[in-house]
Amino acid sequence: MASALLTRLPELQPLDERAARQALRGQIARLEQELIELETTAKVPPGGPRLLSLGELETMRDRLAARAADARTEIADRTAEQEAYRVRIEEMLLDPAGHRWERVTNADIGEPGCKSFHVRPRGGILGMFASWWRVVISSGCPLAQ
Repeated sequence: MASALLTRLPELQPLDERAARQALRGQIARLEQELIELETTAKVPPGGPRLLSLGELETMRDRLAARAADARTEIADRTAEQEAYRVRIEEMLLDPAGHRWERVTNADIGEPGCKSFHVRPRGGILGMFASWWRVVISSGCPLAQ
């Protein structure tokens, strides 16, 4: 019975990957062009292109200025937060016992990589009771497997 089913299935042609890629790229190009045309049509007023009035120009300027101010504020906040983490690392290095179990990563200070600064007891549980704290600096990201 199984051999009868196998004989009835049409023989599959090998996939022509090059032709498939070319067809997909063509479809993507057509969709991108359509999207550009739709967005352009949606933004142009019904009467066609025209000069903006002073009020419209001022409104556009104010919106752009507000977006720029928001971006500047966000960058300043992020920079201040990263600087606070850098100060915390310095404090951890100077007084590990005062920062027990704290961890600061490269992501916290805005740097790439996986390195972290972690305050741990030296000598395990005995070091914890004896207050032998130290900052362990990781060597970075584990190897990808």
